[in-house]
Amino acid sequence: MSAIQVSKLHTFVGHKDSIYTIEPLESMPYFFSGAGDGMVVKWDFNEPDQGQLVAKMQNSVYALQSIPERNQLVIGHNFQGIHVIDLKENKEIGSLALSNAAIFDIKYVSNKLLVGTGSGKVYIVDLDGLRILEVLETTHKSARCISLNADYNEFAVGYSDHNIRVYDLSSHSLKFELAGHTNSVFTVGYHPQLPLLISAGRDAHIKAWDLKHSYQPHQDIAAHMYAINHLEFSPNGHHFVTCSMDKSIKVWDAQEFKLLKVIDKSRHAGHGTSVNKLYWSKYNQQLVSCSDDRTISVWDLKF
Repeated sequence: MSAIQVSKLHTFVGHKDSIYTIEPLESMPYFFSGAGDGMVVKWDFNEPDQGQLVAKMQNSVYALQSIPERNQLVIGHNFQGIHVIDLKENKEIGSLALSNAAIFDIKYVSNKLLVGTGSGKVYIVDLDGLRILEVLETTHKSARCISLNADYNEFAVGYSDHNIRVYDLSSHSLKFELAGHTNSVFTVGYHPQLPLLISAGRDAHIKAWDLKHSYQPHQDIAAHMYAINHLEFSPNGHHFVTCSMDKSIKVWDAQEFKLLKVIDKSRHAGHGTSVNKLYWSKYNQQLVSCSDDRTISVWDLKF
């Protein structure tokens, strides 16, 4: 493995339950967290002990989506729907009830929200009017994760029926159905430099799919001991990281898919329970992780 130097810079505390999601405010020294305690908190890299409460929901928050150009944050409130927060005024300016299912992911594109839910439905929502434009329903198993690819005008959704489905971003028609995982797909991400879609999930495998050849399988790596919860690319696209229920974070070469580093509790004072989400900041190149242990860690990686 490569001699990457890993330093743990900060630990953010304050949540009273498992932290499920982290959402950046791109190119700014801030990010948001959502947790099982219903709290959504804004954090400042430069003041790690100064978390600011943005919203308090009744139920768990699994999904957040910031929209910097509108200065808004969209909160996926489990079993209640989505809530839109004006970040300047720090107040809710709108909400929309969707279903009684959990909300697992939200993505924003062209004034629309794509919302993946525990019922398997993906809702296409007009953000300006807060109304449902369309509902995509190809399975009753959870829609767990969404990734956008503007270059191909597509978006990919990972489901708990073990499949990934790729839709046209304009017409929302189904273009491809990718079978290969043997359990729920928890994370999908389009490679920033190569024509590949990367996926991972409960089967603990990383898979790569070739966009130029109709998403044919390109790579399959047995990557972790237990479920992989999330993957995130570095700002320069040269590396990516995965986090797992096995309590570890792993650093990978994004060109050759080689494992470069393992960040865990015994070697780096890492998380003591499942690591749920990652964010690699463009602002300061630092890596942020959150966990069931109710903490957020900030890491400096020197290659």
